[in-house]
Amino acid sequence: MRAPFEPGERALLVDQRDRTYLVRLEAGGVYHTHSGTLAHDEVLGRPEGVRISTSKGMVLTAFRPRLADFVLKMPRGAQVVYPKDLGPIVVYGDVYPGARVLEAGTGSGALTIALCRATGPEGRVVSYDVRPEHREHALANVEAFFGKLPAWLELREGDVAEVRETDDRFDRCVLDLPEPWRPLAALNRALDPGGVLCAYLPTTVQVQQPKRELPQAGVLVSIWMGHSPPPAWE
Repeated sequence: MRAPFEPGERALLVDQRDRTYLVRLEAGGVYHTHSGTLAHDEVLGRPEGVRISTSKGMVLTAFRPRLADFVLKMPRGAQVVYPKDLGPIVVYGDVYPGARVLEAGTGSGALTIALCRATGPEGRVVSYDVRPEHREHALANVEAFFGKLPAWLELREGDVAEVRETDDRFDRCVLDLPEPWRPLAALNRALDPGGVLCAYLPTTVQVQQPKRELPQAGVLVSIWMGHSPPPAWE
């Protein structure tokens, strides 16, 4: 966006020590810092990169937040997927513009936002989470980032295995679950031929279980693990 800052937008304020502060701008609003106050009106109507000073002389530079900035600063109800992992998930999961993506669990919505950005309005993202409070946190964060809930996103409360009761079909599936091997049979029916399944797991022990279960599901799979050699067909 090249337009000046408008009410309702979020601005990333960067101080002289490169510390950052995420602020939702409102006409007449005031942001309080450890070095004085800053009137939102000093930022509203001005372009990115504008330098303003607080009441005590601290100089701040205002930018629109990048996705990485937003993820690190956004409210969270569950552990988030951090920017260093969002990139590999989107790349190795091969999420492309127009893709139909199934996600579980939604968590605080960081990965959901990245998937919506990657698919764009030509695609579709359906995200499941069993915990209603996680869905509510994600809903708020997604709306805060995009300004409104993207038309191509659907947030569902429940177990991702419930997708087998629908007629939905997907090109890609991304799982951020403690036991991603449990819904594999249901996901096998929901993924179109050639579909890609990406599971985000923190430990080698957790990786071994889905690695064993995938071939048993009767699916030809190419298994790749982070920091391993390129995938081989199994």
